[in-house]
Amino acid sequence: MISGVSSVGILGIDGYTVRVETFLSQGLPSFDIVGLPDASVRESRERVRAAIRNCGFSFPVKRITVNLAPADTRKEGSLYDLPILMGLLSADGSIPELPQDSAFLGELSLRGELRPVTGVLPMVAAAKRSGINTIFVPYDNAAEASLVDGICVYAAKHASDIIDHICEKRLLTAVSRWVPSDDDAQQLDFSDVKGQDTVKRALEIAAAGGHNILLSGPPGSGKSMLARRLPSILPSMSREEALSATEIHSVAGLITKEHPMLTSRPFRSPHHTVSAIGLTGGGTQLKPGEISLAHNGVLFLDELPEFDRRALEVLRQPLEDGFVTLSRVSGTVRYPSRFMLVCAMNPCRCGWYGHPSGRCTCTEAQVAQYQGKLSGPLLDRIDIRVDVPALSYDELEKRGSGESSSVIRARVEAARKIARKRYLKHGIESNSQLPSQLIPEYCNLDDACSRLMKAAFDKLGLTARSYDRILRLSRTIADLDNSPAIKPAHLAEALQYRGSETLK
Repeated sequence: MISGVSSVGILGIDGYTVRVETFLSQGLPSFDIVGLPDASVRESRERVRAAIRNCGFSFPVKRITVNLAPADTRKEGSLYDLPILMGLLSADGSIPELPQDSAFLGELSLRGELRPVTGVLPMVAAAKRSGINTIFVPYDNAAEASLVDGICVYAAKHASDIIDHICEKRLLTAVSRWVPSDDDAQQLDFSDVKGQDTVKRALEIAAAGGHNILLSGPPGSGKSMLARRLPSILPSMSREEALSATEIHSVAGLITKEHPMLTSRPFRSPHHTVSAIGLTGGGTQLKPGEISLAHNGVLFLDELPEFDRRALEVLRQPLEDGFVTLSRVSGTVRYPSRFMLVCAMNPCRCGWYGHPSGRCTCTEAQVAQYQGKLSGPLLDRIDIRVDVPALSYDELEKRGSGESSSVIRARVEAARKIARKRYLKHGIESNSQLPSQLIPEYCNLDDACSRLMKAAFDKLGLTARSYDRILRLSRTIADLDNSPAIKPAHLAEALQYRGSETLK
């Protein structure tokens, strides 16, 4: 007596199909699971045993062997409870033979209730790619599973509901595709910020091109307030971008049944005590870190010099490549991590260096030591550095509000539309993603711009990387100006963002 049932597994955010083979034979009663199962998979024996009895069936008193194929890939998690239960009942003849184009996943309680699991979205997508037409999931995972087009999703609260469906006693209703509601939480708005027009302009440019930005200024000048309003001017995510970001959050267990898909760009703001592993990801199950959770969104690092030096240096490779590769003894996974890096810092430890009040108590050596915590290679990957001055009394007392986020966002989306149209054949979404080999074609400089760039290159001691980043930034400024060519004014504005009064 042997049966086979399809399920799925996950490695990083890449799903793959798993064939659960069950063999019942004569001999001393035993229950073995093979195919590189981890501890949680091996423990499913007791959950399945209790669930079968609580579903009204007798547990087969035979020698039971369950194989999880492919046998050379490690299986993790409790999602194999349901397919093992269905395979056992099918091999024992208690239920009909299971359809070959159907897959099952879900954790079981001892009563047979189905509990949600993580990583459902990428696993259902993998099942669809492998030719699975129908998939059975826990009720709380129904909305997330429905996001995948072209596959029929059935959701149940109890294993007996799926058994009744297979036996055609009481059919389940297919899950309808989840659609986000219009009553999303109101985002913070730029109209709340008084003054700081120069900084708002820099953030608008950063949003239009997807550029990294560093804000430097004294305490209370509004650095965090401005950074937290950046998502309100970023373009809406396409469905492909939303699903890509949601897959990572699903694997991390951050998706809820009420909101199974990200509808706005993620904004991650880890505390400065975060470790390098917390940023990149890792652990025994190679979970994604903060830089992957910020994929297609914003990673905000407040109090930048307070972060551990080793933690900051791990950002360098993901900022260039758009992904992070985790290699451990348990395996190697790759998570996408294309994000906007937004940093904020004080100019010195006390925070008042360069302030007109002269209240700074730091020596020049202490200021240099504090700012020296940021390595040159990391600063070289930040396109925009802007000072955020303290507001004057008159600015605070000024009535009325500035431009709203919706007005700024309209300009940002117009600039992004120009960039997407220009790079259509390359599949590039923003100027920050423009590869170096295409810069001469799309960021061509006339004679006046070339002379300006040469003078700046020698005076500022620019590197090849910063040269490319200045050209990409100039291209974004030209797009905001709706200019087909980069003009000297665009290049000059880009150059002024390569330094700040406190970071030389």
